[in-house]
Amino acid sequence: MTDAQETAADMPLRTTGGTPPDDGGSSATAAPIPLLEPREGIPPVIADDTALAEVVAAFAGGSGPVAVDAERASGYRYGQRAYLVQLRREGAGTALIDPVACPDLSGLGEALSDAEWVLHAATQDLPCLREIGMIPSRLFDTELAGRLAGFPRVGLGAMVEGVLGFVLEKGHSAVDWSTRPLPEPWLRYAALDVELLVDLRDALEKELDRQGKLEWARQEFDAIVAAPPAEPRKDPWRRTSGMHKVRRRRQLAVVRELWQTRDRIAQRRDVSPGKVLSDAAIVEAALALPANVHALAALNGFGHRMGRRQLEQWQAAVDRAKALTDGQLPQPGQPVVGPPPPRAWADKDPAAAARLSAARAAVSSLAERLNMPQENLIAPDTVRRLCWEPPKAVDEETVGAALAGFGARPWQVELVTPVLVAALSAKDAQSP
Repeated sequence: MTDAQETAADMPLRTTGGTPPDDGGSSATAAPIPLLEPREGIPPVIADDTALAEVVAAFAGGSGPVAVDAERASGYRYGQRAYLVQLRREGAGTALIDPVACPDLSGLGEALSDAEWVLHAATQDLPCLREIGMIPSRLFDTELAGRLAGFPRVGLGAMVEGVLGFVLEKGHSAVDWSTRPLPEPWLRYAALDVELLVDLRDALEKELDRQGKLEWARQEFDAIVAAPPAEPRKDPWRRTSGMHKVRRRRQLAVVRELWQTRDRIAQRRDVSPGKVLSDAAIVEAALALPANVHALAALNGFGHRMGRRQLEQWQAAVDRAKALTDGQLPQPGQPVVGPPPPRAWADKDPAAAARLSAARAAVSSLAERLNMPQENLIAPDTVRRLCWEPPKAVDEETVGAALAGFGARPWQVELVTPVLVAALSAKDAQSP
């Protein structure tokens, strides 16, 4: 067992109120304090170039890490663009920026290029920040830090309360942030989201260091920064909720046509696709293959509230799918990249299934000792790929090289390689 493992096993975590435990593992349990107002009040929303230039200068002249957050309008608008950006830095205070009025924040991004950015669940906000020119060179993810440190609840509110002892009001997290002007209670909520983010970062850094996990976290943060933008999903229509009911290729073609028609309309109107037509309605039409508008109108999701013109456009999509030749119909499943689903392993390759069972048990045991989720210790897909096609000679060198090739970070390779070598080498993992 490494020093870090011993530390994680021996030192209890602080998870309610106050601050992380000291080196002796003790901590105060004072009642959490409601955080009701930003310490300098609610700042004005930056919505023009002159005000933005002042913010850029102020934040460039600030010191230390910069807290960054973004609000989207998921469920209301098409896509995942940012509708409000919040920042806070020592010496600069808090800024609320309207990225609709100020769509190019590359100057601000450049001004903060040398600073460490502190985000909560960074991978959620980085894509929309990248769209407006804000790309960090260094970051600290407080949600990921909480996972590595073993906190059972890692939402921002839970972390601020559990680590710092303050209660954040979270009533506006799912509102329509594309609303203009933004109501004052929403702006207060947005400002408070970055109010204590740097304080949380500092406390979590101390806790990770105490557990011997700080270098692990730094490698994870560097990997997030270095990761390229996600590739567009292949055949995104296949993710329609309820697709498991659709079996025939002609029905799949109806799902595809309706999904693509809906997506074009949603994009043109800048509304969430679900507000144009529900997934349930798409699947209903695919299963029924309605012959005409009258039959379509009788289906769930195409009721009396839908106008004749709308019904005709959906029926046209259905008719296009029905007119396709057999060669134009989509295949039932997507081409599998990598190993098949684990549920199929026992039939396809019993030895691989045994390896996977042993490897999962080994990873689970190690993650429990380290007090962190298994998926943060090593990606489940990495374990599956290794078990499906292990190296011909299973040893620490070959397994470590395979893990690194799948994208595992050095700290993961160091910790996980020995337990996976033992699992893959065990007799019961070699044969069914």
